[in-house]
Amino acid sequence: MAEFTDDTPLRETPLAALHRELGARMVPFAGYAMPVQYPAGIVAEHLHCRAAAALFDVSHMGQAELIGQGAAAALERLTPADVQGLKPGRQRYGLLTNEAGGIEDDFMVANLGDRLFLVVNASRKQDDFDRIAAALPPGLRLARREDRALLALQGPGAAGALSSVAPEVAALPFMGIAEMTVAGAPAIVSRSGYTGEDGFEISVPDERAEEFARLLLRLPGVAPAGLGARDSLRLEAGLCLYGNDIDATTSPVEAALTWTIGKRRRMAWDFPGAGRVRQELADGPRRLRVGIRPEGRQPARARTPIHAPDGGAAIGEVTSGGFGPTLNGPMAMGYVARAHAADGTALALMVRGKALPARVVPLPFVPHRYAR
Repeated sequence: MAEFTDDTPLRETPLAALHRELGARMVPFAGYAMPVQYPAGIVAEHLHCRAAAALFDVSHMGQAELIGQGAAAALERLTPADVQGLKPGRQRYGLLTNEAGGIEDDFMVANLGDRLFLVVNASRKQDDFDRIAAALPPGLRLARREDRALLALQGPGAAGALSSVAPEVAALPFMGIAEMTVAGAPAIVSRSGYTGEDGFEISVPDERAEEFARLLLRLPGVAPAGLGARDSLRLEAGLCLYGNDIDATTSPVEAALTWTIGKRRRMAWDFPGAGRVRQELADGPRRLRVGIRPEGRQPARARTPIHAPDGGAAIGEVTSGGFGPTLNGPMAMGYVARAHAADGTALALMVRGKALPARVVPLPFVPHRYAR
């Protein structure tokens, strides 16, 4: 996780002035001044995304292009994802792993035909891109695209709204990606997101970002949403937040992310940390990431200790927690010892010194509604 002190100047995205004009409350996040909410409030923004379409500014994320013959094979030196099997016009979620089997970051990689397009987390982008660049053989180049903004249009109304100005997006399948012109702006559009809803992430040049965002906000059913709603939406969808639910000590097996490891990669075991991953797949990990439903209405936040109901030593810890507006109740994710990870297992969450009854439940809390 990148370190930022109180006197570190915050960077701003190309949409900062628009956020303030719209009445956003700005907060520091990963070194940027970002909108946490607008006047409607986090719950209203969350529910609007589930019902219509919400526009998020995610321009703080890192974007880059990996250019040259053999780019996919080179990237596979750092990830267990099957990058070489990624067809043109397709995108994949993957993990950057270290030699100890921990997760350095999660990322998206897309095959644009003549190059790979990468999106990584804001707090990790400098480290990620330095690490990728250092691993490249001669003839390959990593081009960091700090000249591009990134917007996410999410919700069941996203496809209808965006296709009114870019008809081509209607044909994109889930995890499809294409370069196109949208309202006169050269864009890279993927059908993906971080909310559990259908939607799109749209990369556009910085200088066109505000004009493009204003255009989207004028479309029927589209409203702005901030980091607060983004977090509650992704938690309802059971999606990990780097630095909370996964980090450099967490293995893909513990994190229940083994589906990101390509079948071919499980045969070769030629990625960083393969020894630990292989051992945990064979013998089971020490702990597992699970969904947790506290009883009642009180949420359990990150760092809450998890105990067995009969007391005794802690068996785990909450890594993300809060109230789910769609779920209409509290929810959490965390790690528990493997013996306590089965669905339905009773737990006790230690909130302010008191044991809050809870149970292990399947993820996601709210079913995904991706375009299939």
